[in-house]
Amino acid sequence: MRISLSMNREQGLTLVELFVVMAIIACFAIFFISQPDRNMKARALRIQCVNNQKQVGLATRVWAGDHGDKYPASISATNGGSLEFVGGTDEWRYFLVMSNELSTPRVLLCPADDSHLYAATNFTFLRNSNISFFLGVDVADGSNPQMILGGDCNVTNGTQIKNGILRVSTNNPAGWTSETHNKVGNILLADGSVQQVSGTGLRTAIENATNGTSRLQMPVLGP
Repeated sequence: MRISLSMNREQGLTLVELFVVMAIIACFAIFFISQPDRNMKARALRIQCVNNQKQVGLATRVWAGDHGDKYPASISATNGGSLEFVGGTDEWRYFLVMSNELSTPRVLLCPADDSHLYAATNFTFLRNSNISFFLGVDVADGSNPQMILGGDCNVTNGTQIKNGILRVSTNNPAGWTSETHNKVGNILLADGSVQQVSGTGLRTAIENATNGTSRLQMPVLGP
């Protein structure tokens, strides 16, 4: 009786199978090679965001030097401030009163922010849609350097923004969303310094603020 040896012969890869394997390997190689590039780009965008917020902090302190060491949100509009515009969709007016100190509205936009897509060409056209940063409107001056003066607008504590204001406190822990810097962010303190913080760092900063509570005016987009 003849015994067929064809079933016992080892089968090699066909040409099609070989191409499939090579394609899969190439995809993995491209993915892992491109990862460092994406990480480097994210770091570069975040550094630029830090620099922009530092310019905002410096402009605020220069402006305060000409207004009795008070920040715009604590001074009436009749005296050159933005007190009457705390809340609502007019956060941009805070920065408008500092137009001379800021020089350009481009520093109000984080390059990693996809929700506010373009910088205003000049302060005449400035609106919330050109701003990436929230404001800590309870900061009257720089006497408490640990108070939060501003930061990336991808901050949340799970509660609704009411009249343009997000209230954060130790009872309503805040954190960062995945937008902008992917669950981390930058905060501007009253002394003009900028810190890169995680969600834990943000909550610690809030605890260090007066009474552990901060009102953040958000750059909400109006109708």
